[in-house]
Amino acid sequence: MKIWHQSFTTLSRVPEYNEKLRAHIKKIVRSDTEVVVHGSHEDTHDHRPGAGPSTDVGYAYMQALHSHQFSYAAILAEESGFDAFTLGTIPEPGIRETKSLVTIPVVGYGECAMSLAGHLGHRFGVLLFIKEMIPMIESNIERLGMTSRCAAIKYVGFPSTAVLPNKDAPSDILDIFYDNARQLIADGADVIIPGEAPLSLLLNRAGITRVDDVPVIEGIAATLKTAELLVDMKHQIGTWRSTRGYYQAIPPRERVKELTQLYGISKLFTTAGKAE
Repeated sequence: MKIWHQSFTTLSRVPEYNEKLRAHIKKIVRSDTEVVVHGSHEDTHDHRPGAGPSTDVGYAYMQALHSHQFSYAAILAEESGFDAFTLGTIPEPGIRETKSLVTIPVVGYGECAMSLAGHLGHRFGVLLFIKEMIPMIESNIERLGMTSRCAAIKYVGFPSTAVLPNKDAPSDILDIFYDNARQLIADGADVIIPGEAPLSLLLNRAGITRVDDVPVIEGIAATLKTAELLVDMKHQIGTWRSTRGYYQAIPPRERVKELTQLYGISKLFTTAGKAE
């Protein structure tokens, strides 16, 4: 089995996180599963002083623009012989449209973590790096039909830049996490979802799998294990996604390619089929 794992992080700019992510993935997937990790294009996020990912993805239109990069990556994954495509970011921009483009399974961090939360508890809470993104996560939860299962969504209390540069979890950062996680629990959450892969990886490396009596989802694992399951279902049983209806019908690949050229999306990728 071969999985294309797409990170929203520009991995070339955070080599230490890149290395830890790849090592972590090798530990959680099966021995016969190969995961090829791709970062977003090096210019995806605003890297000027004082800026960061939240500069863009805190706005709906910019988030929508970024989604085209991931959709085209899914096409490349299928054409390159991958068995599945995983989108390792909780907002999952454009995931519904991306699923419609290919016949291989496409899964996202948010939907997989939330689905797993339903097996581990009754109501989940989400902690995000970017508070401006809360309405988007609320919309995604509604689209998934899980609004009644969500207790609350909160800002975790620190930005991604407080996590990515560090070798180990600073104690003050973990204290802030615990404080906000316990506020979610007070709001009715009995499962905690770390709202982005860097936070999930940080907590896992720190050995944090529970806050008091509440489980903490490891979202990267939830995403990749779901992909493995769907590939098995397709290959072993023949069950795969619906292609009926507006959101599921597969558009003509030739026309899709023409439009990606029109809008310059395909230019983001090298001949190696990756954005960095």
